[in-house]
Amino acid sequence: MVVPPLGAGPVVLFGVGYEMWKNNRRFRASNLLKDAQSAVSRREVLGYAAVGAAGAAAAAVASGGAQATPNYLRGLGDFRRLRLSNGRTGERLDIIYYADGEYIPEALDELSFLARDWRRDEIKPVDRRTLDFAAAVYKRLETSEPLQLISGYRSPATNALLRSKGRGVAKNSFHTRAMALDLSLQSRSIGDMYAAAMSLKGGGVGKYSRSHFIHVDCGPLRSWGR
Repeated sequence: MVVPPLGAGPVVLFGVGYEMWKNNRRFRASNLLKDAQSAVSRREVLGYAAVGAAGAAAAAVASGGAQATPNYLRGLGDFRRLRLSNGRTGERLDIIYYADGEYIPEALDELSFLARDWRRDEIKPVDRRTLDFAAAVYKRLETSEPLQLISGYRSPATNALLRSKGRGVAKNSFHTRAMALDLSLQSRSIGDMYAAAMSLKGGGVGKYSRSHFIHVDCGPLRSWGR
């Protein structure tokens, strides 16, 4: 099996996020990440490896049964990859999170860490369907620029805080269930990003032209914004 090479930019699995995790009791207590050494051993045995300039990304067999493949995933191929940059924390991630029919637990944990509620340092596993939707949008846009993560998981307390400031935040936001991501790209217009997301019919899509980002979630099909 040949794993596609990662780009020249940061390649992180147990990278920046992992270094923070090692010093973060709250994250360790959440048990989202498994022991790094055992993860490496599993990856070596399974033979999944994607080596880049700054490190390596590899895969382990994910638990759970098979899921039906939504139409918007048909173009993603055997490997699903996301390049993300969190401007709030300065963290970046370039990672394959799905390989040959299996989700990669360590990669999912890294993505959940990057998308955590940074205000309260709280973490909730991001819904895989949302990650897949975002990956499909990213591939449709045909760019190597990392997606800018504006907002990922929001704890109920953070969501209430933002609502109190009158920022148009929904009371029962999908962000509070780790089912939504707000994303932006400098190299693509919000109109282009919105059109790409809408064409995939993967869930909810919001357009925020003034703030230069789109919202994607794995909830019912719907759209809003201008």
